[in-house]
Amino acid sequence: MEKPKKLHAALLSSPGMGHLIPVIELGKRLVVHHGFEVTVFVLSSQASHAEAEIIESTMTPKLLNVVELPPPDLSAATLGPDAGVIMRLVVMMREARPAFRSALAAMEARPDVLIVDLFGTEHLCTGEELGIPKYVYVPSNAWFLALLLHSPTLDKEVKGEYVDRTEPLEIPGCKPVRPEDVVDPMPDRLDQQYREYVRMAGETPTGDGILLNVWEDLQAETLAALRNEEFLGRVANGPVYTVGPLIRPVRLAGLGKELLEWLDKQPSESVIFVSFGSGGTLSAEQLVELAWGLELSQQRFIWVLRQSTVKSPDGSFFDAWKGGAGDEVLCFLPNGFTTRTREIGLILPSWAPQVEILSHPSVGGFLSHCGWNSTLESIVNGVPMIAWPLYAEQRLNATFLTEEIGVAVRPKELPSKKIVGREEIEELVRRIMKEGHTTRARVKELKTSAEKAVTKGGSSYKSLCKMKEDCHMRIHHIKKAR
Repeated sequence: MEKPKKLHAALLSSPGMGHLIPVIELGKRLVVHHGFEVTVFVLSSQASHAEAEIIESTMTPKLLNVVELPPPDLSAATLGPDAGVIMRLVVMMREARPAFRSALAAMEARPDVLIVDLFGTEHLCTGEELGIPKYVYVPSNAWFLALLLHSPTLDKEVKGEYVDRTEPLEIPGCKPVRPEDVVDPMPDRLDQQYREYVRMAGETPTGDGILLNVWEDLQAETLAALRNEEFLGRVANGPVYTVGPLIRPVRLAGLGKELLEWLDKQPSESVIFVSFGSGGTLSAEQLVELAWGLELSQQRFIWVLRQSTVKSPDGSFFDAWKGGAGDEVLCFLPNGFTTRTREIGLILPSWAPQVEILSHPSVGGFLSHCGWNSTLESIVNGVPMIAWPLYAEQRLNATFLTEEIGVAVRPKELPSKKIVGREEIEELVRRIMKEGHTTRARVKELKTSAEKAVTKGGSSYKSLCKMKEDCHMRIHHIKKAR
């Protein structure tokens, strides 16, 4: 029998760290563990030094061929100054179609497989034109995917705004979704972003399969429901492959001398890390309450502090690393805060090496916006969380973390609806750092489970083996049909 040829996969990433990191890491996994050749096409936001660093880091050693697509011309796009992140991403990816087609045409050999991320579903037609298998990579969890795939049905069946409902949204075989936990942009059905979301929801299952950044043991029941013929058979062409957790690896020199020295001086699991991702921002009033809460807790902390915003909680999505200098950021804090917390706290303006910090033995808690990258990084390092969701699917993630797998605590009310006071913040920090023995034990169990999933013979390893096998079969069928 003829040995199957080495597959060349083309991966397309939309802008933003939340999309770029899992796409890059998927590419690495396909190369190192499954014998693929991989070219990653990147549509950079042109606004983030962090993105540039991630792209550069793939070059040494050069595992992947990375092609940066030129920034699309958005001058003709109907994007208002207040356009949301999802709308901006959708338009950028849509306008990049000619550049992506040109880049594919310029390759020495046509790719055998096309994998696009969630915002690239309009590019699936390119795989159809090339006559190659095509997949959608959803860098999130199974509950999010279930809601996404069921959204076109909900759009037809539910009247009025989702957030005005008193009853949860039912998803076949899955845990219902509370109205306040729906993903952006579901809260406003009149906004164009919502129409684009429903379109993506309809396009996601039209490929030859869906890749999901989780592992089997993390969401066994939800994955079983997704794969049930009553659910997936109605909406999807192909299977769901669990490929996670895919996160950025720790770099040995990533912490830097001063930060490493400070962390090395702290007792084991004594530091809480506070960060809201590459895009999350808080109001000035909330920053003050958070500062007071940290001070009152008297817990050691590292705080990635970004300038406050009056616009939206995702106000820095396209401006990661663009925050002001240290003094400009510190002016938002209460008078004397830095002096009073000098012995226990460290403030890092705008950005920090998150994976390296979470992997350090002195870090014992993470106050997080619950982006899925950050969630996986915390779990993989055995660090329990304080869930502080801001935008996108983060409210859904926070509920999953607190109520389903028990690795986090959260404020009584959504931070996006009400200012969380200093006393409650102090209590949350104490609960996770001093009293959360059950939560800490649970997250360490999941850490072990995650490690097993990605090793040879683990569930995610075998899932990618199955995806590769299915690719070869699909290619064979396409050739026979010609």
